Amino acid sequence: MLHGAPKWPPFAPEATTPMPLRDVLDRLPETRWPRLCLTLLCLLLWLPGFFSLPPGDRDESRFAQASRQMVESGDYVRIRYGEEERNKKPVGIHWAQAASAHVAEALGVGSRDQIWPYRVPSLLGALLGVLATFHWGRALVGRRAAFLAAAMLASCLVLVVETHIAKTDAALFATVAAAMGLLGRAYLSPGSFTGRQAAAFWLVMGLSILLKGPIGPMVVALAVVTLAISDRAGRWLKALRPAWGIPLMILVVLPWFVAIGLATQGRFFAEAVGGDMLAKVNSGEEAHWGPPGYYILTFLIAAFPAAFLVLRGLPAAWRDRLNPGTRFLLAWLIPSWLVFEAVATKLPHYSLPMFPPLMLLGAAWAMDPLRRPAPAWLRWIGTFALVLGAAGLGLASAVLPYLADRRIDPFALLGIPAAALFLWGVLGQLRAGQPARAGLAAAILAIPLYAVAMQAVLPRLSAPWVSPRVAALLAQRAPGLPPAQFGIAGYHEPSLMFSTGTGTQLLRNGPAAAAFLAEAPGRFAAIGDRDLAAFQAEAQRLGLNLREEGAVEGYNYTRGRHIVLRLYRAAS
Repeated sequence: MLHGAPKWPPFAPEATTPMPLRDVLDRLPETRWPRLCLTLLCLLLWLPGFFSLPPGDRDESRFAQASRQMVESGDYVRIRYGEEERNKKPVGIHWAQAASAHVAEALGVGSRDQIWPYRVPSLLGALLGVLATFHWGRALVGRRAAFLAAAMLASCLVLVVETHIAKTDAALFATVAAAMGLLGRAYLSPGSFTGRQAAAFWLVMGLSILLKGPIGPMVVALAVVTLAISDRAGRWLKALRPAWGIPLMILVVLPWFVAIGLATQGRFFAEAVGGDMLAKVNSGEEAHWGPPGYYILTFLIAAFPAAFLVLRGLPAAWRDRLNPGTRFLLAWLIPSWLVFEAVATKLPHYSLPMFPPLMLLGAAWAMDPLRRPAPAWLRWIGTFALVLGAAGLGLASAVLPYLADRRIDPFALLGIPAAALFLWGVLGQLRAGQPARAGLAAAILAIPLYAVAMQAVLPRLSAPWVSPRVAALLAQRAPGLPPAQFGIAGYHEPSLMFSTGTGTQLLRNGPAAAAFLAEAPGRFAAIGDRDLAAFQAEAQRLGLNLREEGAVEGYNYTRGRHIVLRLYRAAS
């Protein structure tokens, strides 16, 4: 148990010896600068690899490329990927990414052709979500527990990953955390809930719709319905001022929805609702199907290293369900969790909007001086997930360079001692009967573990990053070549267009690549190994004098196969 302690700074002026780790863990939740400390923790956890990881497939590069085309074209209404309309998600994340690219260029620190500016909204969204969990969680579980919950949330593997991916989910997470925080304030203290807070609630709801359509409002609405049934509604619902709040929310989203409806002649709504949203609900879109219970199983990995503490706290949360703060968190968690389990399409990050209440419930149990021990089977499952997650990350970091590139990387081997340090620190606190210290130690000791994986290992691999290597080879062999003069057959991953530029020609097959080279002089084409024979046969038929300019060999991880791309031009 974390006992009471003097406020920050943790070292008294007269101290002459370093403070033991347990004292730092005890006193950190009492810091006078909790938001600053949480921000520093987030940056230490998330910045490794943020700038150095190449663009990933597939969603990240699709989103980033569509945002780059907005910057290039100046059209901030329609969403396009190459020549195709991308009528799947609303425009909010693309506006944020385009603004980030503009700011990076204006400050001279980056360009629209780099991937990291498009990741900034994800990082900021994750940070705002963590700070919102602390800010509004204080009224629900207390200041110390809210700090612990926010720290654990920042270290969750799924959130660390999402900060490195330029797409919607981390930003959506921020809007849900903020909206539910404001809703919690209205629920607990309706008499002091101001009109300004109500306006902020509805504005955040509007932003959430612009990011990912109905997902954010669904989480909020399910919580409202659950609480209204359990409490027979009351003043807290009126405190939200829905009479003018709902029109305010509509005012936020209506201009773009009208504009995109006119620009696409209604195709956006037909494809986004009928083709994207309903496909996810009914059929497990893009092979991402999962059975009911999927999120319970993946939570042990997605919420590493915090899952062990959350599992211990769940029985106590259910016993304490008559407490208003706990009841609110359960109303946030349970109905939305059931809906996500029922939907056919499942991915681990879809459950991210339910992580704040889980962390707050786990932290509240850990900070409770009268807590009851969790059942033994939950403790064993949590400890097993903790050990497996740390050992898995450490060993995977160590062996991945050999598996991918057939080389041993001394920096990657640091993953093993990082995992050992993590387990020594966290398990030691658990053995001492200090779950709150263990949770905070896990968040802090995850820093070197993630740093090795995200900075020392993944960006330094060669085989998975096919597209940047193709772009580098093309820049070497044909510097300044316009993207429209380059075509490729046999490899159409979105990272390729982002790496080689808008206008890159995605050719259907080998014969189409030969025809592309024959149409105009000075063109280059990259051919995948499966299309090579047909390409060479068609080139011979057309009388092309082919010249091979180099090759890129790698691993297409989205399709799970080895690939060789050969770069050709037609010699005169």
